[in-house]
Amino acid sequence: MLHKRMKQYISSELMSEEQQAATSVEIYQEEKEFIKKYELISNDITLIEKDPTTRFIDAYIERCDKETEETLAKESFVFLEQPIDYLQKHKNEFLYLESNWLELIGVDAISLELSDVFGTYDVMVGLQLQKKFEISLKENISKELYGDEARFELIFNQKDGVWDLNFALNNVQGFHEEMSLEEAYLLIYRFLFKLVERIEEGSKDVN
Repeated sequence: MLHKRMKQYISSELMSEEQQAATSVEIYQEEKEFIKKYELISNDITLIEKDPTTRFIDAYIERCDKETEETLAKESFVFLEQPIDYLQKHKNEFLYLESNWLELIGVDAISLELSDVFGTYDVMVGLQLQKKFEISLKENISKELYGDEARFELIFNQKDGVWDLNFALNNVQGFHEEMSLEEAYLLIYRFLFKLVERIEEGSKDVN
Protein backbone atom coordinates (compact mmCIF):
# COMPACT_ATOMS: atom_id res chain seq x y z
CA MET A 1 0.00 0.00 0.00
CA LEU A 2 1.07 3.60 0.54
CA HIS A 3 3.88 2.80 2.96
CA LYS A 4 5.40 0.28 0.58
CA ARG A 5 5.05 2.55 -2.45
CA MET A 6 6.61 5.43 -0.52
CA LYS A 7 9.66 3.33 0.35
CA GLN A 8 10.02 2.42 -3.33
CA TYR A 9 9.72 6.08 -4.29
CA ILE A 10 12.41 7.07 -1.78
CA SER A 11 14.85 4.41 -2.95
CA SER A 12 14.29 4.79 -6.69
CA GLU A 13 13.48 8.49 -7.10
CA LEU A 14 14.08 10.63 -4.06
CA MET A 15 17.36 9.10 -2.91
CA SER A 16 18.81 7.77 -6.15
CA GLU A 17 22.53 6.97 -6.31
CA GLU A 18 23.51 10.46 -7.41
CA GLN A 19 21.49 12.02 -4.57
CA GLN A 20 22.59 9.82 -1.69
CA ALA A 21 25.39 12.21 -0.74
CA ALA A 22 22.98 15.16 -0.60
CA THR A 23 22.14 16.87 2.68
CA SER A 24 18.75 18.07 1.45
CA VAL A 25 16.05 16.95 -0.99
CA GLU A 26 13.00 18.64 -2.45
CA ILE A 27 9.63 16.98 -1.96
CA TYR A 28 5.94 17.88 -2.03
CA GLN A 29 3.98 18.58 1.15
CA GLU A 30 1.99 15.33 1.43
CA GLU A 31 5.01 13.10 0.89
CA LYS A 32 7.13 15.26 3.20
CA GLU A 33 4.60 14.95 6.04
CA PHE A 34 4.38 11.19 5.53
CA ILE A 35 8.14 10.65 5.46
CA LYS A 36 8.66 12.72 8.62
CA LYS A 37 5.79 11.02 10.43
CA TYR A 38 7.14 7.53 9.79
CA GLU A 39 10.83 8.54 9.86
CA LEU A 40 11.55 6.99 6.48
CA ILE A 41 14.64 9.13 5.84
CA SER A 42 17.61 9.93 8.04
CA ASN A 43 17.23 13.04 10.19
CA ASP A 44 20.53 14.22 8.71
CA ILE A 45 18.70 14.99 5.46
CA THR A 46 16.67 18.20 5.25
CA LEU A 47 13.36 17.97 3.43
CA ILE A 48 12.60 21.09 1.40
CA GLU A 49 8.98 21.57 0.37
CA LYS A 50 8.49 21.89 -3.38
CA ASP A 51 6.16 24.34 -5.04
CA PRO A 52 2.85 22.43 -5.24
CA THR A 53 1.94 24.07 -8.53
CA THR A 54 4.55 21.93 -10.30
CA ARG A 55 3.11 18.55 -9.24
CA PHE A 56 1.01 17.95 -12.35
CA ILE A 57 3.24 19.75 -14.83
CA ASP A 58 3.89 16.48 -16.69
CA ALA A 59 0.35 15.13 -16.35
CA TYR A 60 -1.59 13.66 -19.27
CA ILE A 61 -4.83 15.65 -19.64
CA GLU A 62 -7.85 15.12 -21.85
CA ARG A 63 -11.16 16.89 -22.33
CA CYS A 64 -13.81 14.28 -23.09
CA ASP A 65 -17.46 14.18 -24.07
CA LYS A 66 -19.64 13.01 -21.16
CA GLU A 67 -22.14 11.22 -23.36
CA THR A 68 -19.80 9.35 -25.72
CA GLU A 69 -16.59 9.43 -23.59
CA GLU A 70 -14.73 10.36 -26.78
CA THR A 71 -11.65 12.55 -26.47
CA LEU A 72 -12.35 16.09 -27.58
CA ALA A 73 -8.79 17.35 -27.12
CA LYS A 74 -5.55 16.67 -25.32
CA GLU A 75 -4.50 19.59 -23.17
CA SER A 76 -1.24 20.88 -21.70
CA PHE A 77 -0.64 21.72 -18.05
CA VAL A 78 -1.48 25.37 -18.82
CA PHE A 79 -5.12 24.37 -19.33
CA LEU A 80 -5.43 23.73 -15.57
CA GLU A 81 -4.86 27.42 -14.85
CA GLN A 82 -8.48 28.06 -15.81
CA PRO A 83 -11.08 28.49 -13.04
CA ILE A 84 -13.05 25.41 -12.07
CA ASP A 85 -16.23 26.98 -13.40
CA TYR A 86 -14.92 26.01 -16.85
CA LEU A 87 -16.99 22.89 -16.20
CA GLN A 88 -20.06 25.03 -15.54
CA LYS A 89 -19.62 26.57 -18.97
CA HIS A 90 -18.92 23.22 -20.67
CA LYS A 91 -21.38 20.90 -19.00
CA ASN A 92 -21.04 18.30 -21.76
CA GLU A 93 -17.35 17.72 -20.90
CA PHE A 94 -15.37 15.89 -18.27
CA LEU A 95 -11.66 16.17 -17.59
CA TYR A 96 -9.38 13.14 -17.39
CA LEU A 97 -5.94 13.35 -15.78
CA GLU A 98 -3.17 10.76 -15.47
CA SER A 99 0.04 11.35 -13.50
CA ASN A 100 2.90 9.31 -12.09
CA TRP A 101 2.03 10.81 -8.71
CA LEU A 102 -1.32 9.04 -8.74
CA GLU A 103 0.45 5.68 -8.89
CA LEU A 104 1.93 6.48 -5.48
CA ILE A 105 -1.51 6.54 -3.88
CA GLY A 106 -2.91 3.66 -5.92
CA VAL A 107 -5.14 5.68 -8.22
CA ASP A 108 -5.30 5.07 -11.97
CA ALA A 109 -6.58 8.50 -13.03
CA ILE A 110 -8.80 11.35 -11.84
CA SER A 111 -11.90 12.41 -13.76
CA LEU A 112 -13.70 15.63 -12.90
CA GLU A 113 -17.07 16.84 -14.17
CA LEU A 114 -20.10 18.89 -13.24
CA SER A 115 -22.96 16.71 -12.00
CA ASP A 116 -26.04 17.10 -14.19
CA VAL A 117 -28.25 16.17 -11.23
CA PHE A 118 -26.69 17.93 -8.22
CA GLY A 119 -24.68 20.73 -9.85
CA THR A 120 -21.60 19.72 -7.86
CA TYR A 121 -18.07 19.08 -9.11
CA ASP A 122 -17.89 15.30 -9.09
CA VAL A 123 -14.64 13.35 -8.78
CA MET A 124 -14.33 9.81 -10.17
CA VAL A 125 -11.35 7.55 -9.47
CA GLY A 126 -10.38 3.90 -9.44
CA LEU A 127 -8.75 3.19 -6.07
CA GLN A 128 -6.43 0.18 -5.71
CA LEU A 129 -7.47 -1.17 -2.34
CA GLN A 130 -8.44 -4.71 -1.43
CA LYS A 131 -12.12 -5.52 -0.98
CA LYS A 132 -11.54 -6.24 2.71
CA PHE A 133 -11.11 -2.50 3.37
CA GLU A 134 -14.71 -1.72 2.44
CA ILE A 135 -15.91 -0.79 5.95
CA SER A 136 -12.84 1.32 6.72
CA LEU A 137 -13.07 3.02 3.35
CA LYS A 138 -16.72 3.96 3.81
CA GLU A 139 -16.19 5.14 7.38
CA ASN A 140 -13.23 7.33 6.49
CA ILE A 141 -14.88 8.87 3.44
CA SER A 142 -18.02 9.65 5.45
CA LYS A 143 -15.93 11.24 8.20
CA GLU A 144 -13.85 13.41 5.90
CA LEU A 145 -16.58 14.79 3.64
CA TYR A 146 -18.23 17.95 4.99
CA GLY A 147 -21.83 19.15 4.77
CA ASP A 148 -25.25 17.72 5.58
CA GLU A 149 -25.75 16.66 1.97
CA ALA A 150 -22.30 15.12 1.50
CA ARG A 151 -22.58 12.08 -0.73
CA PHE A 152 -20.39 9.49 -2.38
CA GLU A 153 -20.72 6.29 -4.37
CA LEU A 154 -18.42 3.34 -3.80
CA ILE A 155 -18.54 0.11 -5.80
CA PHE A 156 -15.95 -2.65 -5.94
CA ASN A 157 -15.05 -3.41 -9.54
CA GLN A 158 -14.51 -7.18 -9.46
CA LYS A 159 -13.06 -7.24 -12.97
CA ASP A 160 -10.31 -4.68 -12.34
CA GLY A 161 -9.93 -5.30 -8.60
CA VAL A 162 -10.33 -1.60 -7.74
CA TRP A 163 -12.86 0.55 -5.94
CA ASP A 164 -14.82 2.86 -8.24
CA LEU A 165 -15.20 5.96 -6.07
CA ASN A 166 -17.33 8.98 -6.91
CA PHE A 167 -17.63 11.96 -4.56
CA ALA A 168 -18.45 15.67 -4.70
CA LEU A 169 -15.40 17.91 -4.45
CA ASN A 170 -17.69 20.58 -2.98
CA ASN A 171 -17.77 18.55 0.26
CA VAL A 172 -13.99 18.36 0.66
CA GLN A 173 -12.47 20.80 3.15
CA GLY A 174 -10.60 23.51 1.27
CA PHE A 175 -12.93 23.65 -1.72
CA HIS A 176 -14.09 27.05 -2.93
CA GLU A 177 -15.94 28.15 -6.05
CA GLU A 178 -13.14 30.48 -7.19
CA MET A 179 -10.40 27.84 -7.28
CA SER A 180 -8.58 26.90 -10.47
CA LEU A 181 -8.70 23.45 -12.05
CA GLU A 182 -5.12 22.93 -10.90
CA GLU A 183 -6.02 23.79 -7.31
CA ALA A 184 -8.94 21.38 -7.57
CA TYR A 185 -6.69 18.52 -8.67
CA LEU A 186 -4.19 19.30 -5.91
CA LEU A 187 -7.02 19.22 -3.35
CA ILE A 188 -8.27 15.90 -4.73
CA TYR A 189 -4.76 14.45 -4.52
CA ARG A 190 -4.37 15.51 -0.89
CA PHE A 191 -7.81 14.13 0.02
CA LEU A 192 -7.01 10.73 -1.54
CA PHE A 193 -3.48 10.64 -0.09
CA LYS A 194 -4.79 11.20 3.44
CA LEU A 195 -7.64 8.75 2.88
CA VAL A 196 -5.30 5.93 1.89
CA GLU A 197 -2.94 6.81 4.75
CA ARG A 198 -5.72 6.62 7.35
CA ILE A 199 -7.00 3.29 6.04
CA GLU A 200 -3.50 1.86 6.14
CA GLU A 201 -2.97 3.14 9.67
CA GLY A 202 -6.22 1.53 10.78
CA SER A 203 -5.25 -1.82 9.28
CA LYS A 204 -1.71 -1.70 10.73
CA ASP A 205 -0.67 -2.91 7.28
CA VAL A 206 2.33 -0.64 6.76
CA ASN A 207 4.90 -3.05 5.43
